[in-house]
Amino acid sequence: MTSQIEKRLTELGITLGTAPAPAANYVPFVRSGDLVFISGQIAMDADGMRVGKLGADMSLEDGVAAARLCAINLITQLNAACDGDLSRLKRVVKLTGFVNCTGDFGDQPKVINGASDLMVEVFGDAGRHARAAVGAPSLPFGVGVEIEGIFEIA
Repeated sequence: MTSQIEKRLTELGITLGTAPAPAANYVPFVRSGDLVFISGQIAMDADGMRVGKLGADMSLEDGVAAARLCAINLITQLNAACDGDLSRLKRVVKLTGFVNCTGDFGDQPKVINGASDLMVEVFGDAGRHARAAVGAPSLPFGVGVEIEGIFEIA
């Protein structure tokens, strides 16, 4: 039976792929009680990584799109953590977003809204979360955005 969340993903044109393996010596997620801690997800899909630095060679719009892609990757990992049953999600607890940016770039919250907005679009009120949006002088592989998340599941 298709869950409401799967229907919503389809309506948004989002197809979840296979959760990627970690790039180093860590696990993609850890379950502790009812919480799932998902390691930082970068802006990457079948077309490759979204590289760049906000305030230099990456536009605000590109940053928002990269954050949305990070959110899709978070949901993909969450799906794996929930054994393919996203209806187990109770709440998106917190997102922490890192924005590869110049020292004078101050729109980190606007960039990470790309992920926050998607969480609410997909999960409704359960997608509303606490958040941090942090500027960073560089990120792995030169990507523009990386986001980690904490989720509560049944």
